[in-house]
Amino acid sequence: MVSVRPIRTEDDCEAALVRIDELMDALSGPQGRVDDPDHPARMELDVLVDLVERFEARHYPVGPSEPVAAIRFQMDQSGLSPRDLIPLIGSRAKVSEVLSGKRAITMPMARALHEHLGIPADILLKESAPSTDTAFPDIDPTKFPLREMVKRGWIRGVQNLRDNADQLITELIQAAGGTSPAASALYRKNDSERINAKTDEYALTAWCWRVMASARGRETMPNYRSGTVNSDFLRSVVKLSPSEYGPARARVYLAEHGIALEIERHLPKTHLDGAALLLTDGRPVIGMTLRYDRIDNFWFTLLHELAHVGLHLDGSDGDTAYVDDLSLRNLEGGTGDSTERDADRWAEEALIPDEIWQPYTAVDHLSPMMVLDAAWEAGVHPAIVAGRVRHQTGNYRLLTQFVGTGEVRRHFEEYA
Repeated sequence: MVSVRPIRTEDDCEAALVRIDELMDALSGPQGRVDDPDHPARMELDVLVDLVERFEARHYPVGPSEPVAAIRFQMDQSGLSPRDLIPLIGSRAKVSEVLSGKRAITMPMARALHEHLGIPADILLKESAPSTDTAFPDIDPTKFPLREMVKRGWIRGVQNLRDNADQLITELIQAAGGTSPAASALYRKNDSERINAKTDEYALTAWCWRVMASARGRETMPNYRSGTVNSDFLRSVVKLSPSEYGPARARVYLAEHGIALEIERHLPKTHLDGAALLLTDGRPVIGMTLRYDRIDNFWFTLLHELAHVGLHLDGSDGDTAYVDDLSLRNLEGGTGDSTERDADRWAEEALIPDEIWQPYTAVDHLSPMMVLDAAWEAGVHPAIVAGRVRHQTGNYRLLTQFVGTGEVRRHFEEYA
């Protein structure tokens, strides 16, 4: 490794930045990226970046709550234009929104900006107070169900709620970690997606923000490791279902893997069963309403939302939310959004693998004993088998003794 000189002057810093560019090009050249921390060039790069950061911190201090200022400063120092940030942030529109403060900086963005521009990660992830005016130009804070939100403790109770709606909603957004992670709930209006046409989009978005705020309050949870949620992971979750305390155990198991399971009663006019969301730190959040207090509904909803995490959210930049009224699944037949169908297939295969279920499809009516046999063979709660039969036949009067009505909410304090 070339000997590294101390950085004491502007010329020293400029020379170090030129050398950093050379090393970054060499380490990500045509022969492939070099990630070995003990590689001489990688070691030299790390030392130079540390020295430059210390020099700039002394001579050009940046406020810790100003990530955009830090990015713009580094752009000026390196002669970069907004176009140069597209590979790091994702698109020209996202670059513009980040630089204007309209979009929160997600974990993947922060990693890329830290690695390629040398901006300290703690500055990039420092949250600044979002503004409802810049986040949603057309939002009307008074359209949120403010009185119900106060009643549930989601926002502060103040006099003249409508006059203070802007501040109250801004506080809820801050508690949720910013607008980006759940913003798409206001814009997902495609008829093929599982959102009821009668849904109050303001109530739906408020519910998403509340769920995310609750998840962010669980600071003891470990970080989520990308790739955790796959078909094997879903199957391991389902194996908890036969336990009398299966739903509660599922929440603990998910938390151990960096996934928050939040139970929050649905607001009127949301027609909601569950949602898959992503916090700015990369942690997935599963939100469930338990509007149908049945064991079969709990496990399918949970697995469906986890499938969204594994298939569609893992590795994304966090600006997508999946919210589901699963009763619409019964009306779709073979139609519907492909992302929802894919999540259905993952959930169904994890709940009862096809190789186990296939022989039972030839039977016109499953007897109670056959339900128990199939559940034992699949290693799942009998409610899951009964739920599959009821969905596939469209007859929801069948096997009611197995579906576990009234057996889920009691596991969660939120419904006490």
